Amino acid sequence: MVQLLGEFDCKLDAKGRLMVPSSLKKQLPNVEQEGLVINRGFEKHLVIYPKKVWEGIVEDLSKLNPYEKKTREFIRYFTRGATELTLDATGRVNLPKSLLESVGISINTELVLACQFDKIEVWSKSAYEALFDQEPEDFAMLAEEVMGNKNRGEDGK
Repeated sequence: MVQLLGEFDCKLDAKGRLMVPSSLKKQLPNVEQEGLVINRGFEKHLVIYPKKVWEGIVEDLSKLNPYEKKTREFIRYFTRGATELTLDATGRVNLPKSLLESVGISINTELVLACQFDKIEVWSKSAYEALFDQEPEDFAMLAEEVMGNKNRGEDGK
């Protein structure tokens, strides 16, 4: 499994290209051969997946029941705009204009690439910083709610 770490400040150039930071690129050793996939996130950001990770997601989606309306809607919205990315010779990727516009990112915008396990979230720097302005007052309580029952059995013991 891919384990990506770090937060990286970047900037889109005038053509909508993003230079992949060298320390991030080192964490993606076969990226030139395998490629990447970019898609919308659940909030106002984009998500970049290594191609193999995306293929696993698509495999999971293909196992869902296509006769259920909510399933079809979810798959439609989740995959809408998904695009393969390839690095050019200088380590840049061209981000699709339609995806950038959909999350309010414009050309020459400062970005944050925030790694989470096997994906990279792409945020405008201002939106990313605003996220943490809304950090819960009691982060320990949130951790307890999310992770507190992790080691308990199904019966709660």
